[in-house]
Amino acid sequence: MTERPESDDRRPVPGPSASSTPEPPVTPAASSSDGPASEAPAAENATSDAAAHEAPSSGTPAADAAAPAPAPKAPAAPKPPRPGARPDGAAPKAPAGPKGPKAPQASAEVPHTALAPAESVARAKKFGRVAEDGTVYVTVQGTEYECGQFPDATPDEALAYFARKFDDAEAQVALLEQRIAAKAPAGDMRKTVAHVREQVDAHGMVGDLTELSTRLDTLEDAIRVALEREREEARKHKAEQLARRTEIVEAAEGVAGQDPEKTQWKQSSTRMAELFTQWQEHQRSGGRLSKSDEDALWKRFRKARTTFDRHRKAFFSSLDETNAKAKRVKQGLIAEAEALSSSTDWGETAGKYRDLMDRWKAAPRASRKDDDALWARFRAAQDVFFDARKAANEQIDKEFEGNLAVKEELLAEAKRILPVKDLESAKKKLASIQQRWEEAGKVPRAHMRRVENELRSVEDSIKKAEDDKWRRTDPETKARSNSMLSQLESKIADQRAAVEAARASGNEKKAASLEKDLATSEQWLVTLQASASELG
Repeated sequence: MTERPESDDRRPVPGPSASSTPEPPVTPAASSSDGPASEAPAAENATSDAAAHEAPSSGTPAADAAAPAPAPKAPAAPKPPRPGARPDGAAPKAPAGPKGPKAPQASAEVPHTALAPAESVARAKKFGRVAEDGTVYVTVQGTEYECGQFPDATPDEALAYFARKFDDAEAQVALLEQRIAAKAPAGDMRKTVAHVREQVDAHGMVGDLTELSTRLDTLEDAIRVALEREREEARKHKAEQLARRTEIVEAAEGVAGQDPEKTQWKQSSTRMAELFTQWQEHQRSGGRLSKSDEDALWKRFRKARTTFDRHRKAFFSSLDETNAKAKRVKQGLIAEAEALSSSTDWGETAGKYRDLMDRWKAAPRASRKDDDALWARFRAAQDVFFDARKAANEQIDKEFEGNLAVKEELLAEAKRILPVKDLESAKKKLASIQQRWEEAGKVPRAHMRRVENELRSVEDSIKKAEDDKWRRTDPETKARSNSMLSQLESKIADQRAAVEAARASGNEKKAASLEKDLATSEQWLVTLQASASELG
């Protein structure tokens, strides 16, 4: 094949295709607030985000978009170009020049057209063909459409160009399918689908356009679903943000609505400050609310803070007046606690201290410094009593250590009774141990449950042995066992006779079946005989 000069115009004449220009996204700008910068809510953004759309590249070199300059008029009139927007989607042909030397071409640089991969061309041949004049056709559902013309090229080169257009469109569809599957934002996908759909409908490429169109249909449905899902998620997100901001306001109203006489002012002040910080953070990062919602919530929040501050000031202004009264009440409670501190009536006095504690909690609070000092005196009086009770209990436990040693020996003696071989002897030994156990007295509280459980375990074992003996010697049980033995022995005799009769008649199959039943009955007989022997 003779190499063509660089000036040869080898550009194809494609059919028209739509393109779209990407629009840059608009960055929302926050408007100024209607109150103090640290407190007032931000107004809604005046503009909404614009969907950014990137028009996918068709893979065609830039110079391909320019129409070639017509050659000088030849002696024979050239075939007029076809109209560009015909129903069959064919692109207009460039006018053919006369045979012989080529006329000068347009000054635009003509890029080299790279061949598509061999498998792409092979696939394209199933759906298209190249005419002798370089016109490329594509077949869609039995109808042939003209794609365009690629003159002065081999059929594979011409077909490769339009196959590459199909590959590019198919790649865009595949990318959209991946984005849909990954639940990517679907706002700009419709423009891309429309762009590819326009290319497919123009029949300006060679490939399985029917299958590609079906995939586009599926994509359009999926995009509609995705857009609806995104709208629903946006509505849900806005509702969640409104609910969260409302929670902050309601929490502030709850803090402000406390009874001033029962409010823990330090904790409540910290909580109110935390809620204000949460409001500011949510205002910055929680998403936009409508101006009416924002203003209404801010008014409620500001009112709650104002109410809380007013209650706090009123409380502390009256605190000095009540401080003297609180001191007198608690000093009286301290006097009662100190009077009880030397009591040795442990149970009754402990109850009185519980009552004093309840009265202390119900008493008015003095200043922090006075209240701490009064509490230290009240607590010291209680400690005297409870420390004395603890020392007395420790002394009692020490005295009970000897009792514990006695009961440990009795436990060892009781465990030697097991396993029970002579029931009557075991019962007598246990009775003796139980009597000595009671005489031994109390043990330290730390060991009380353990030793009692161990003795109870021995008692339970002897009781079980007694129950087992009664079960074995029960006349009714023995009578039932003997009756079952008699019935089973009679049944076995009948089964043996049936086996012999079957063999005598020559029916070996029946005899074998009867022998299986006989074997089962004999096993039952052995089991029942063993049980009967246990019953004596």
